[in-house]
Amino acid sequence: MDINNLVQTVLIFALPVLFAITIHEAAHGYVARYLGDNTAYVQGRVTLNPFPHVDPIGTVLMPLLLYFATSGAFLFGYAKPVPVNFAQLRRPKRDMVLVALAGPASNFIQALLWGAVFALLVAFGVTERFFLDMCKAGVLVNLVLWAFNLFPLPPLDGGRILVGLLPWRQGQWVARLEPYGFIIVLGLVLVGVLGTWWLRPLIALGYSSLNFLLTPLTALLR
Repeated sequence: MDINNLVQTVLIFALPVLFAITIHEAAHGYVARYLGDNTAYVQGRVTLNPFPHVDPIGTVLMPLLLYFATSGAFLFGYAKPVPVNFAQLRRPKRDMVLVALAGPASNFIQALLWGAVFALLVAFGVTERFFLDMCKAGVLVNLVLWAFNLFPLPPLDGGRILVGLLPWRQGQWVARLEPYGFIIVLGLVLVGVLGTWWLRPLIALGYSSLNFLLTPLTALLR
């Protein structure tokens, strides 16, 4: 593996990844606090400082090991989950959905902002590949996190959304899968099911949505 390409890739993705995971986790905590639960705020997790959200294994070690082991073909990682006491939310069943949605929504908004910055750089004649590639990485990273976290299996955000939307009894059946959720998700990733049938279609939809939302800006900049 070319060490120069590796260093360049790390530098291009470092800032988008830090922003993506930090704002994602902080968004959960902020919305939970707004809806009545101060648990994340008291533990210092409603912050844009990335370090409280970084898990040494899930955020650093696992992605690096997988990057080297697969020559960059497969990456997987996670941040420290934000603690939420759903019983303290004013309307626990409804508010669980809003708290869970906050993370993926923050990633989609970030993807939109990275896309807008890319359009502005191109319009103003910036040709430095590093900055253009960083914007592309910002869009990609955030769309991947947006799509991945919407997968309807706890402890992913999509699983919690599903639990909140289902009737109580059916929601409890889904919630019981949470201790095994990451193992199931990792298995689905390794056999290609999650990528083929969930991530790729949803990411393609995300890119189409971003192109539509950015059309007024790109038309204005022409």
